[in-house]
Amino acid sequence: MAIYKDFIIRDNSTNQSSDVITNIKDIVSSGMWAEGSGTITSFFTSSTQSSSNHQYYLDVYAANPQSDTTAKAQFSVAYAHFNGSGSAGTRGATGNRASATIYRQLSNTLLGPTEEKFTFAGSGAHIKPKFVYAISIARQQLREKMDPGNWELHLSASSTNIGLAAGQAKIKLIDDSAATANPTVNQGGRVFNVVSGSIASGKAVTNTTAANQPGGSYGLFYPDLGLVILNGPIINVSASLNTGIASNTEGGNSGKFFKAITGADKFQARREEVITSQHYFCRIPNREFNFSSNPTFTTGSNGVFTNPTFINNPKSFVTQVGLYNNNNELLAIAKLSKPLLKTYSREAIIKVKLDF
Repeated sequence: MAIYKDFIIRDNSTNQSSDVITNIKDIVSSGMWAEGSGTITSFFTSSTQSSSNHQYYLDVYAANPQSDTTAKAQFSVAYAHFNGSGSAGTRGATGNRASATIYRQLSNTLLGPTEEKFTFAGSGAHIKPKFVYAISIARQQLREKMDPGNWELHLSASSTNIGLAAGQAKIKLIDDSAATANPTVNQGGRVFNVVSGSIASGKAVTNTTAANQPGGSYGLFYPDLGLVILNGPIINVSASLNTGIASNTEGGNSGKFFKAITGADKFQARREEVITSQHYFCRIPNREFNFSSNPTFTTGSNGVFTNPTFINNPKSFVTQVGLYNNNNELLAIAKLSKPLLKTYSREAIIKVKLDF
């Protein structure tokens, strides 16, 4: 039997109990990739996209889009050069200088109005390199932001390259948020350095700090935008990319970067969301909600209980709770996992939680 019962709503500043609690915020961390997974170990590109605009960027999938029609892009990789080198086009030549277009797009999004080039930490010849590699997390996977200190990217490399100890066959990149109490904040939001390290132990372990990386740090991490900008010359050597930077020549650099990722077979990441909740406490006193409008509850025109034991002790089962507005219009229904017995001797409080 439908019975409308008003919520008792009081201001949050009072100490009195309220049936409705608003603006409850919780930080939730979850796996960032397909199906809530925290790790990708298989990487695919679309042949259609690779043949159309591969000179600009490549979308990367966790499942093969040629055989899985439900596959969605997880992130994109791109190569960018300040002067457009490594891509076709220059004055009087056919081509769009795609690498320069990508560089301008990244710099306009992430750098301040007086900055032209990305500046990386450390010391050496590659603090302000002319070219960079970029990873952009797909919006549906990022949702709100990446979780700092909870991602690790592997790139293939030879054992003689920068930042690798003898016998290592790959570089492992993380951010230095664990060692930074006050991160830099600029036009792109918070910024952390990309360093050599691992989160395999459950916490970030830095192998090489940004300041001590030979030639310049590995890159910059923008968690609020889901962007990782990698120092081109350093990654070129460390991951054996053989970057093509000739003028007016397609270097295939986005594809080379993709192969460095597939060669190491691991990109681990988590996302972080602030979930705002509203809690409704639906209080059911012992003398209320003990009857049902179900036609089997009573019999005959005089409303005699079908079950004689219900006389003076009616019983009902609560299966769902409806939330109505002031015009008695149903706005939402919350269903219980199993029916809840209600009698004169039983009371209940059902909490309905709305997340948005």
